[in-house]
Amino acid sequence: MPGGTDMTLRPFMWRASRLYPGTEIVSRTHDGIERYDYATYDERVGRLANALTATGIEPGDRVGTVCWNHHRHFETYFSVPNMGAQLHTINPLLPDDHLQYIVRDAGDRLLFVDPSLAEKLAGAVTDDPGAFESVERFVVMGSDVGEADLSPVVDYESLLSDHDGAFDWPQVREEQPAGMCYTSGTTGRPKGVEYTQQMLWAHTMMTFSPGGLHIDDSDVVMPVVPMFHVNAWGMPFTTTAAGAKHVYPGPAPDPADLADLIEEEGVTLTAGVPTVWLGLMEYLQENEVDLSSLERIVVGGSAAPEAMIRRFDELGVEVVHAWGMTEMSPIGTVARLKPGMEGLDEEARYDARAKQGLIAPGLEFRVVGDDGEEVPWDGEEFGELHVRGPSVTTEYFDRPDAADDFDGDWLKTGDVVRVDSHGYIEIVDRAKDVIKSGGEWISSVELENALMAHDAVAEATVIGVPHERWQERPVAFVVPTAEADEELAAELGDLIEAEYPTWWRPDEVMTIDEIPKTATGKFDKKVLREEYDDSSLVEGKVPEEIAPEER
Repeated sequence: MPGGTDMTLRPFMWRASRLYPGTEIVSRTHDGIERYDYATYDERVGRLANALTATGIEPGDRVGTVCWNHHRHFETYFSVPNMGAQLHTINPLLPDDHLQYIVRDAGDRLLFVDPSLAEKLAGAVTDDPGAFESVERFVVMGSDVGEADLSPVVDYESLLSDHDGAFDWPQVREEQPAGMCYTSGTTGRPKGVEYTQQMLWAHTMMTFSPGGLHIDDSDVVMPVVPMFHVNAWGMPFTTTAAGAKHVYPGPAPDPADLADLIEEEGVTLTAGVPTVWLGLMEYLQENEVDLSSLERIVVGGSAAPEAMIRRFDELGVEVVHAWGMTEMSPIGTVARLKPGMEGLDEEARYDARAKQGLIAPGLEFRVVGDDGEEVPWDGEEFGELHVRGPSVTTEYFDRPDAADDFDGDWLKTGDVVRVDSHGYIEIVDRAKDVIKSGGEWISSVELENALMAHDAVAEATVIGVPHERWQERPVAFVVPTAEADEELAAELGDLIEAEYPTWWRPDEVMTIDEIPKTATGKFDKKVLREEYDDSSLVEGKVPEEIAPEER
């Protein structure tokens, strides 16, 4: 039979530890900077696999992480999947009820948690113990458990201490689930996406290539995008495949932290949402920072502002715009100039780089109009983007009700796009009404339901309004009952903040007489977006043209 072994993650770690044993892995943690090399990493990954086996973790089990970006979290990336189990990275920024649902739905047997997140996790467990019924052990990512009110609990270093680094790695099949991440939309519960060994292998090779992120062994890679966001866009795997140096910025890095790491560690490539780099730009205006090592910044999660691309160009740093989805493992497009496009005028070049970009190697796409036919690549016609490929899922975990999100092996992305004659994809709208603020999703439907639960609110809808720093911020429009008073807006804001993360609170709550509706009776958010598409709504100033009675 043609072909060799299955496509799995194991060879990436094997190659890095044998060919680049002295290449560094640097991590900022709660205790300071930690530094070791691939040889040590390989040994610790084996110790973790032995420790997990001793606790009863078997192939097919799910192991969850509630963690930031650091070396211990990175150790789970190769240990858990390579022993045949499934690594489930969980977003700690989600509301507790989402976290509870996700753990219950996934059936995680063990949860790793950072010290700074242990209190939040403990609160979620106390509030709904049944959601964590499958969890047999909690592991605090440090050298002690601190004040974590979790049980049974052990610290990470103690978990590893009684085990050696020699582990008999099994021959894992490529169809074996290796990873898992949940995605949220505007309606319903979060949906789980499983990644097989083959999917992660394919995504790694795709992003490793010149048509992807083009990482090689001379790079120093610092993913700022959280490791719970679809495996930090796959960069820990890709960096290891390249044998490149890893730099992890730890919990809640600020612009000064990032600037220091770039300068001290010689970072050549980094990645994160636009908000991160806007913050770094502000920091650079008042501080002297040596960015001479930094070659490129991968920006995703939200559209990269053209002004930001231009500013970093002036500093000699290329901003590479990328786009993807949890369902795609996640990178789907990369905006690079094709050969010959350097001859275009400046505006045309920036226009291309500000788009979502060219489809990544190994993937296919089509754009389908309302009539079900594919639209031409003319930069004018638009339709829904469908994608398929070896790194794209064809189903959600245990969600047969979501079958309509797929057409055979095509994923219906829900994004409305147009494609120019060069093949550059540009997202012009989202079919779903989620709000993306600083790279994080906010569910407009959840906010609407919460607002309409207030006795003084007859109707409510929420839209995202453009924001210079955060890309979008939520603005709520409510139709009050006769009992409404002047304090309603503040009360509604407090109501949201009591149930959801602070950053979900609408920046403005506007009172209106009636919410526009479509012919089928649904709220017509398109009308509201057109009427209130003004960033001053969320900059602390309401436009003068909006009548006081509408406030």
